Amino acid sequence: MLRLNGITKVFGGLTALQDVSFSVTGKSITGVIGPNGAGKTTLFNVVTGLYTQTSGEVYLDGKNISFFNTEALAGLGLVRTFQNVELFGQMTVLENVMVGLHTGSTSGIFSCAFKLPHQIREEKYIRKRSLEWLEFTGLADLAGMKAGNLPFGKGRLLEISRVLAAKPRVILMDEPAAGLNSRETAELALLIRKIRNTGITIVLVEHDMDLVMDICDSIVVLNLGKKLAIGTPREIQEKPEVISAYLGVD
Repeated sequence: MLRLNGITKVFGGLTALQDVSFSVTGKSITGVIGPNGAGKTTLFNVVTGLYTQTSGEVYLDGKNISFFNTEALAGLGLVRTFQNVELFGQMTVLENVMVGLHTGSTSGIFSCAFKLPHQIREEKYIRKRSLEWLEFTGLADLAGMKAGNLPFGKGRLLEISRVLAAKPRVILMDEPAAGLNSRETAELALLIRKIRNTGITIVLVEHDMDLVMDICDSIVVLNLGKKLAIGTPREIQEKPEVISAYLGVD
């Protein structure tokens, strides 16, 4: 579903990523882990079009998407969440999810301004689908609340709800468990599996090793901008080079 081939990213004299290659199987959960500064978020930024790689290619289902912008990638079903929750605080929970569906809207300025029948039908559909996604993530009861008033954990779920509304094929989640307590993290694990079971492919950067080892089908380890290891959770746990990267060697 997603393939990275020799991704290198250089900022001035700093090489943030060097020749990183790996593939992600469709309908799977893949973890990307590594110490701070390993290049994990930079990798996500390259894949999602926020950064342009110095060299290498990114393929989505066999299609070279290396230099597509973020809007084009979203149209192809490649979307992401961020380390910090990014919401429209003055809009309601429901309106935030509706934004995800508006990316596929066919109504133009004229039909929206004059409330033409097509626009009214489309808006009703967008509202209905948005409520369904809120039901999916357990936020339906909060649909009318201002997003800025949500507790942090609920805000994280809202961001995921909005991403789901965009009809993704692949979701990149950047530290989805950051700032969550143990109960919220357990609920997040159930939600991520639930999303995968709908047929969506998930790639996540995460520092919570219990979460990663629990839900991931495969794990990629980065260290100092290079791919250090790849394998199943059990294989990764047993690799001496991974242990050394995290804990150092005596």
